[in-house]
Parts: sequence; C-alpha cells; structure tokens
Amino acid sequence: MPQQKIKQDINIGANIRDLRLRHDVGATELAIKLQLIGIDMTREALWKIESGEQHIKATQLRGIRDVLGVTYDDLLKEQEGAR
Repeated sequence: MPQQKIKQDINIGANIRDLRLRHDVGATELAIKLQLIGIDMTREALWKIESGEQHIKATQLRGIRDVLGVTYDDLLKEQEGAR
C-alpha cells in the first residue's frame, strides 16, 4: 500500500521562518536553543521544515513556540491569499 501524505493546508514552515526572522533569530541559533531544551532539531532539519520538505513533529512545534515566545495561533495562521 502506498504511503499516504496529509495535504498541508497551512504552511507552518513559512510561518516559522517569518516568526523566526521577526524575532531576529537565526536558524542555527534556534536549532541550538531547541537542542538545549531537549528537542531533537538540526539547522538542516529546520530549513527543511521551513521549506515544506519535512513534516514537523508536535514536540518540535511546541519547542519553537516556547523558544520564540509565540502562540500556536501565530504558528498555525493561514497565509495571505491561501485557499
């Protein structure tokens, strides 16, 4: 049976990148801060998530929320022109 993919209707990766840049946090810095709180994340994995090449785990999403000091609503907002 072929692996079924979930259709991504919200670009979480783009939201993460926008929020990260708005908070003036580099990809390497965010990855290090996540590792320090026990979240498995490399800079390369973060880039893949931001570009939509890799799915994000719930623990990673929670860690990004905590490190950037944002809300789930910020991370899950729909992009302008979506739908």
